[in-house]
Amino acid sequence: MRDDSRQARWENRTEAPLAVASLLYLTAYAVWVLAAGLPAVWRGVCLAVLLAAWAAFAVDYAVRWRLSGLGPRFVRTHWLDTLVLVLPLLRPLRVVHVYEAIQRRNGRPRLALHARVVTYAGLSALLLGFTGALAVYQQEHTARGTTIHTFGDAVWWAAATLATVGYGDVSPVTPMGRLIAVGMMACGLALLGAVTGSFSSWLLQVFAREDDERPPGR
Repeated sequence: MRDDSRQARWENRTEAPLAVASLLYLTAYAVWVLAAGLPAVWRGVCLAVLLAAWAAFAVDYAVRWRLSGLGPRFVRTHWLDTLVLVLPLLRPLRVVHVYEAIQRRNGRPRLALHARVVTYAGLSALLLGFTGALAVYQQEHTARGTTIHTFGDAVWWAAATLATVGYGDVSPVTPMGRLIAVGMMACGLALLGAVTGSFSSWLLQVFAREDDERPPGR
């Protein structure tokens, strides 16, 4: 059934513009971190984009809080939205949610459930890896005793961390870098568990279907 509440209408109208704002935020942050030699005017433009995008996220959060009618309980029941507001680098992950919503508006999703889990986990891993690499590189590349000197080092570290491999050849040394690492480890475990569970479930369904189709006596 279609939800005609004001909150649902607000979310339907704003999800696409906010997805664009999320990508603009990530792009501006990437330019801010990686292009350190930019002229001051362009760094000012990047900062303006960052602040404007975050302001849009804050307005959306406040409006949905007001329309929900939950009062302070909104923070507890929508803890992920609160976390994204505090850490706006995680906001681009909502692009996956927007893609899912667009698929459902056009009818049934084109991909099967297991394929969607793997696809969305892959997209989430790419976005998390890129944003995590940016954040760690910003904190680490000028720190004393660091092993992360280039953005390539940060990307390698992010890939190893999300894959739960942890080679240890490069690792953060600053408190903020290590805090980011803890979050990346938790996300890597969650994504790996989702993909592994979905793949195992798919295999069980395939084997069960083969047993059902096998002629009696064989």
